[in-house]
Amino acid sequence: MESGALRELVKKIFGDEDIKARFMKDPASVLSQFALTEQEKNAVMSAFLKVRLVTGTSPQLGAAIEPMQFWF
Repeated sequence: MESGALRELVKKIFGDEDIKARFMKDPASVLSQFALTEQEKNAVMSAFLKVRLVTGTSPQLGAAIEPMQFWF
């Protein structure tokens, strides 16, 4: 199932440096601004904790995000 809220969150994190910085400091606060399911929130936090979203070109991030390509 495609989630518009999740797609929008990912676009914001990788397209807006301010939101990315806020997410890095307080991910729960940023996540609360999107209508995500608990499963989506857990998936985002899991990916964040695994790779820390260091950069948009991080090989680890690419590996973690690739299985979710159908959402884009």
